[in-house]
Amino acid sequence: MDLSPARIDRAAVARLADERLDWRFRSIPDSLFGLTVAEAAARRADLFDSGFVGPMVVLDGPAIEHNLATMAGWCADRGVLLAPHGKTTMAPALFARQLDHGAWAITAATAGQLRVYRAFGVSRVLVANEFLDPAGLRWLAGELADPDFEVTCWVDSVRGVELMTEAWSGTRPLDVLVEVGVAGGRTGVRDVGTAQAVAAAIAASPALRLVGVGGYEGPASSDASADGLAAVSAYLDRLRETVFALAAVFETDQVIVTAGGSAFFDQVADALTGPWPVPVVPVLRCGTYLTHDDGFYREVSPLGERPRLRAAAPLRSALRAWAQVISQPEPGLALLAAGKRDLPYDLGLPEAQIVRNANETRTIVRRQTTALNDQHAYLRGVDVSVGDWVGLGLSHPCTTFDKWNLLPVVDADGRTVVDFVRTFF
Repeated sequence: MDLSPARIDRAAVARLADERLDWRFRSIPDSLFGLTVAEAAARRADLFDSGFVGPMVVLDGPAIEHNLATMAGWCADRGVLLAPHGKTTMAPALFARQLDHGAWAITAATAGQLRVYRAFGVSRVLVANEFLDPAGLRWLAGELADPDFEVTCWVDSVRGVELMTEAWSGTRPLDVLVEVGVAGGRTGVRDVGTAQAVAAAIAASPALRLVGVGGYEGPASSDASADGLAAVSAYLDRLRETVFALAAVFETDQVIVTAGGSAFFDQVADALTGPWPVPVVPVLRCGTYLTHDDGFYREVSPLGERPRLRAAAPLRSALRAWAQVISQPEPGLALLAAGKRDLPYDLGLPEAQIVRNANETRTIVRRQTTALNDQHAYLRGVDVSVGDWVGLGLSHPCTTFDKWNLLPVVDADGRTVVDFVRTFF
């Protein structure tokens, strides 16, 4: 098995810089309209003085580079490969940065995501989901006519194997992993017996090839308490048990074993690098490490605010929103011009961290907004005035990027725009 980093079409990524800016990109100054992305980046516009329209979500360039280097170094030291989940950003330019730092593959969850990856020539993809749609499988069979393209999918039922076999028209078999799930959670077999039945069906299929076992530990716990970490460990024990149970039926000399979101990748790495009955390629699929956050992952990540790991520097949040105070209709309440259409809210509400006006920029004690409407955020108990701008820390990158098709990247000063990142959701 090729263990070198996946490739991406660098020319296709470079062409993103040729796109011209216009009204489609809602925070971009109209003074930049008509310029290409590359030309606009070369202007080094000021986030606050060049006409950017609020609300804005921006990326911290130095923080992204720190996170990329930190995760790549840690994975290399632990002896695990990284296949970051691309759904976090859906940004091919950021995929290229991850591959530059040694990522072995990029992970997808849907056929739609995979089509974006292939439009930019990503050469190795893990589809961390069941892939049963006949139209999607027909398209994928055509993509596998490219001998340099590698893909694996998950399956968790004999019926799923049957459907994939019926739909497959590729000239080479489709590589699949048996998925191991969590009781009460989402997809994945719940016991070893079912895993063995699925594996036997794969072995009997002329269309599929069993190359490993995959899963996701996130549904086992939503926190890093002792009980939460124990639940994750119990799940990983079942994942390992499944690999041992299927050792005799894998159809490749090296077996992919993969798990690992961004919350418990320390435990996953320990499990994936333990002794195995067959040669194993251990693969983590963390995605949100790239930007980290100021909420859920700050609290639970092994390299968060209370790190469980000492072998690497903590990750840094690379996401910030800016929203203007537009109303103070009653004492102690300020309304910001940003809401659910602009900011994530599924794993914690945005957190006020900075106040900026014409006279000063000051850091404040973290104060979470109390509610979001479609276009308004409620901020209580913070000394602000109408017209001030509030810098917000965000929780959950996966539901931040999907709201923005172009994000400015700022330098270390937090205001000089040095690049733009295009997303494809």
